[in-house]
Amino acid sequence: MAARVLQRVGKGLKQTTNGLHTNGQVTVLVRSLSGFGEDSWIKSLFVRKVDPRKDAHSHLLAKKEDNNLYKIQFHNVKPECLDDYNELCAEIFPAIHADPEYPCELVGTWNTWYGEQDQAVHLWRYRGGYPALTEVMSKLRQNKEFTDYRKERGKMLLSRRNQLLLEFSFWNEPVPRPGPNIYELRSYQLRPGTMIEWGNYWARAIEFRQQNQEAVGGFFSQIGRLYTVHHLWAYKDLQSRENTRNLAWQHDGWDEVVYYTVPLIQNMESRIMIPMKNSPLK
Repeated sequence: MAARVLQRVGKGLKQTTNGLHTNGQVTVLVRSLSGFGEDSWIKSLFVRKVDPRKDAHSHLLAKKEDNNLYKIQFHNVKPECLDDYNELCAEIFPAIHADPEYPCELVGTWNTWYGEQDQAVHLWRYRGGYPALTEVMSKLRQNKEFTDYRKERGKMLLSRRNQLLLEFSFWNEPVPRPGPNIYELRSYQLRPGTMIEWGNYWARAIEFRQQNQEAVGGFFSQIGRLYTVHHLWAYKDLQSRENTRNLAWQHDGWDEVVYYTVPLIQNMESRIMIPMKNSPLK
């Protein structure tokens, strides 16, 4: 098919026994297209294009009525230290969460059940954005209990990483909820330049995923691994998760959202997580 379309491209194309001869401009076009497989070339005809933007996607997609910044932490724990690590977190996290001197809140804290094993995931909210984060970090450096916690934690970890996130304007703000629940963190690494398009589709799609109040929060990265999206869901159990996800396919428009967002994804990961002790999301 691609070959037939190319034959119609240039009226000035002249076919000889040696192939196509034309001026330099069209020759470059033909060579560039020849580097793609026919399937890729065909698919490119149906990709939806996003209008050029003159503002950062963080301004276009994030909530404007508040100034919340989120930090997500991934801690890979030595298997033999996991219980001690959990107890250590249970001692220090509630104190920081409850202290009005720290403009931050513990949104949730979990251990990964299915996915990467012996892992802890913590989600913090800083009301006031980057200044609030700076204030908390400065105060924690003077907090002896926290510095002792970090020293002990360092003996228990294999690795750790974090990201700073903003929340999508069309998602609910995460609030404490009773349990028991399991949580799914679905993480998507998007192709650079596609965040606005992702937001356009999910602004409609989230309406299909509110039937059982399973939507907890939706975030996109600002610092750390960029073009990362995290969707956080709550379910009563794994069977409830299966039923709820299948229900989405009964809504007109859900199939379209899936069809058009899958090409935006470079890779994706799902974690099933169990709340740790004292987690506000239970």
